[in-house]
Amino acid sequence: MSAELTGRERLSGVLLHVTSLPSYGGVGDFGPAAYGFVDFLAAAKQRLWQVLPLSPTGYGSSPYSALSAFAGNPLLISIERLAHDNWIAWDRIGGLPSHNGPADFGEAMRLKLPLIEEAAGNFLARASNEERGRFQKFCNDNISWLPDYAMFNVLRRRFGYVSWIDWPADLALRKEDALTAALHDHGHELALEQVIQFFFSEQWSSLRAYCAERDIRILGDVAIFVNYDSADVWTNPEIFELDEERRPIRVSGVPPDYFSSTGQRWGNPLYKWGVLKERGFDWWVARIRRSLALYDSVRLDHFRGFEAYWSIAAEEETAVNGQWVKAPGQDLFQRLKDVFGDLPFIAEDLGLITPEVDDLREYFGMPGMRILQFGFSDRGSHLYLPHRYVPNTVTYTGTHDNNTTLGWWRDDATEAERRNVQTYLQTVSHDDDIVWAMIRAAARSVANLCIFPLQDVLHLGSEARMNVPSAGEGNWTWRYHPNALHPDFAAQLAALMEMSDRDGYVPPKLPEGGGNAAQPGSSV
Repeated sequence: MSAELTGRERLSGVLLHVTSLPSYGGVGDFGPAAYGFVDFLAAAKQRLWQVLPLSPTGYGSSPYSALSAFAGNPLLISIERLAHDNWIAWDRIGGLPSHNGPADFGEAMRLKLPLIEEAAGNFLARASNEERGRFQKFCNDNISWLPDYAMFNVLRRRFGYVSWIDWPADLALRKEDALTAALHDHGHELALEQVIQFFFSEQWSSLRAYCAERDIRILGDVAIFVNYDSADVWTNPEIFELDEERRPIRVSGVPPDYFSSTGQRWGNPLYKWGVLKERGFDWWVARIRRSLALYDSVRLDHFRGFEAYWSIAAEEETAVNGQWVKAPGQDLFQRLKDVFGDLPFIAEDLGLITPEVDDLREYFGMPGMRILQFGFSDRGSHLYLPHRYVPNTVTYTGTHDNNTTLGWWRDDATEAERRNVQTYLQTVSHDDDIVWAMIRAAARSVANLCIFPLQDVLHLGSEARMNVPSAGEGNWTWRYHPNALHPDFAAQLAALMEMSDRDGYVPPKLPEGGGNAAQPGSSV
């Protein structure tokens, strides 16, 4: 991992998921809007772009509800770039949704995805030898997951998108004869799926290179658990807690707390950590290797689950009757450290965190997270305020799961929280003042890294919230307006970054004997 992301340098960045870009085609993607956003980051002297998982999504279009922990989401492929590269004619893409309005995943699946498949077919028909060579190298480099993911996607479509457990038994159980027959019957479709992943890789790599040229790095996101209905569980049932029919025995969640009397039953299958440990955590090594091929550093979602996780019997309807089970986090991260060296991880350690979780994070030098919105309710919440930070910390005004700062202030903050904000920040005389006050507090803190959701940079309210965790629908759809990135926002951020030493400025080396250099205020 590059030195500037190890916590030894003061940096700042912006949180924006790719789907929130105002791209042509219904959802944000790797097209022109993404490059325009990178230019905005550079102008604002931001050094980091944080994204949510880039995985293909299942039900609800949540990036945390993925069909694969390894593959890329085809909807993030820019149809404009495919047209520019001559894989599809410009006149074929004219009927796609515009750049404006919320992300519409359904329309993108219906209108955009078939065009991406058409472009993949054109690639197979007329790619040059050099292009075929790049494609073959991509396939060889990703052979550990790509063929299985392609087969999963083809079969999922063939059987009407039902869960893999409801496919014919010989395919659900991955019988060799059945898979061989499917390979023979669906060869062209399988090739298309692999080309689509190649398109994803090529476009994302180009965008990352554009970021790197502007000294901007990518912070990605890895969810601790995977979906039951995923290529990962279908392909690797032996590492999950499944019964003989390959149905979950125990599932994930969190226990009852102040926010929910029944807890949260997430429903992901749990790992057989003993089996993974015996195998040298091979699946996790492969997963992190793939993540580090996509990102410069990684946020580990639900970090506390690597120390102990809440285990719920699959037949339970709520999380009430679960139990804490120890996880081999120490052994896992030591194995990852042995393979990759310094671990480029940020630990999402929000919520009720035990000393054992803190010890695990600190042993491996991972920065934890602090959310300013959480700091104003009572004395116990003060650990989220800047005076309690240590340098090895990542501070946020809010995250993708929170309301925007302006939305929180207007719609969610209690009277006590509003009084405490006034006491602590002292500069909130108007609703719009709260946003910049919080951004300043984060930037001026000792935390080596601070990150602002783009909604806060743009001073947007509750209408721009990305996710309400308890809501079953309506999440993940926010996109900013194509004209929203006004230069004044960039200039305001850039000035603050200079004054808070987060702009990447490296002072010139003093000449030998430089101890005699003039100091501010001295006469020469």
